[in-house]
Amino acid sequence: MSSFPMDWYQNGSLRSSDASSNAAETDEKELDFSKVDKPRGLERCKSCEVNSLSELGKDGENSSHPVDHLENAASLLPNTSTNTPGALVLDPHPHPIVSEGWEALRRSLVYFRGQPVGTIAALDISDEKVNYDQVFVRDFVPSALAFLMNGEPDIVRNFILKTLRLQSWEKKIDRFHLAEGVMPASFKVFHDPVRNRETLIADFGESAIGRVAPVDSGFWWIILLRAYTKSTGDTSLAELPECQKGMHLILNLCLSEGFDTFPTLLCADGCCMIDRRMGVYGYPIEIQALFFMALRCALQLLRQDNEGKEFIERIAKRLHALSYHLRSYFWLDSKQLNDVYRFKTEEYSHTAVNKFNVIPDSLPDWIFDFMPLNGGYFVGNVSPARMDFRWFCLGNCIAILSSLATPEQSMAIMDLIESRWLELIGEMPLKVCYPALEKHEWQIITGCDPKNTRWSYHNGGSWPVLLWLLTAASIKTGRPHIAKRATEIAETRLLKDNWPEYYDGKLGRYIGKQARKSQTWSIAGYLVAKMMLEDPSLLGMVAIEEDKHLKPVLRRSNSL
Repeated sequence: MSSFPMDWYQNGSLRSSDASSNAAETDEKELDFSKVDKPRGLERCKSCEVNSLSELGKDGENSSHPVDHLENAASLLPNTSTNTPGALVLDPHPHPIVSEGWEALRRSLVYFRGQPVGTIAALDISDEKVNYDQVFVRDFVPSALAFLMNGEPDIVRNFILKTLRLQSWEKKIDRFHLAEGVMPASFKVFHDPVRNRETLIADFGESAIGRVAPVDSGFWWIILLRAYTKSTGDTSLAELPECQKGMHLILNLCLSEGFDTFPTLLCADGCCMIDRRMGVYGYPIEIQALFFMALRCALQLLRQDNEGKEFIERIAKRLHALSYHLRSYFWLDSKQLNDVYRFKTEEYSHTAVNKFNVIPDSLPDWIFDFMPLNGGYFVGNVSPARMDFRWFCLGNCIAILSSLATPEQSMAIMDLIESRWLELIGEMPLKVCYPALEKHEWQIITGCDPKNTRWSYHNGGSWPVLLWLLTAASIKTGRPHIAKRATEIAETRLLKDNWPEYYDGKLGRYIGKQARKSQTWSIAGYLVAKMMLEDPSLLGMVAIEEDKHLKPVLRRSNSL
């Protein structure tokens, strides 16, 4: 992560203290969020006590039936009169590190003019050259989910409104103006000692390593808005004209027409969680899956007015094309791998089988041993003459949660994780990608990045934050025992190691060489995973049921 300059920057331009104060005053005049009605959702029951999943019998532990309807997720728990949808279910005997985690999470809260607006990236901020002292949009998502699941929605509401206001700022890098809909990567609270006043400093990519705008921030914002609405039952926030406009601006960015021949989004390297050069430029699965999920969330949040209906129509068309494209061309299992192995090249016709002209000799040696007979996954990237066969955790888990993956594909992804447990889970969940780039390949693709050496950081490092995504995917596919086993592994070390950002090594045995301690999303990711295991009905905040209209006829997958 990178640093902000010492001087006050707003919108990519140097501003004086007077200017920053004026900007803050203008901010208050244009939109006074304090006047927005408070949530009118149902109160959560915090005293409900049911048995945890660890007390389920064999049938519950090894269930492999997907959850057909999210409201039925609670059926994974024993029947009890207190198990009501939307209620917070507490384990009567929580793991000792749960309370420690909550204390650490609350210490990470960031306040702006007396109101909590987010959580700091890491409490370990010994090196002032990096920006772990800021609130990152993507990093805050697991924290937000933890607070929502604990019946504390106010901080999430404040965050949504404050980042929405930042979206409206002018965004400029050098002499180039960014699009109006771009959401910030992060922000921090700046205290002006002269005026004794707090203002916000936002980073839209102008201070990031590589100066790349965060493509994923807008998608996470929409996904979080939908999670807030589902959790609280309060629709007034999403229905605000400002929130509707914010969604419209984000959607305009990603639904605009250009020279693309594919429905996927073309992206630069480093525009998402993997924020450094790692060969994920083009059409990375992480962005495509988040794009898909954000579009489906937007369908539930957009108002049915004239402008809203126009966006709904555009989204429906894009989802139809996007689901077919990703399920057809990004999906890989043993049958499809064999087909790629036998591909002919240089096919010039609309009847071509090898539509992207992928060269069979580009198949890496490791893929033949890694791919199980019963399993599959969405590959990292597909573009002309290029297929990135690496497995990326976030993209595949989001594919399950958004129902981008069909039920059969979702089960195949979980089959792969179980079959390759040592490689993907190891001694600390969960590999951000697999395998690591090494030697000459590492030199060429990463540019000899000293932080992304083999099996470290984003190059095959193990990230505890991903535990919440694995847990949600496990519950959605009816296989909570996978998440339970992974969580138990994480519990043996997370607190003892002081919540590291990531772990290094093939098995994730070593604390990352540059990993921050007290990393907030490592803490929040664990807490969210624990709460979902205790109350699977919470899955509805982060998962969407399959849309039968988007299901294409696929004939070439061994897992379908």
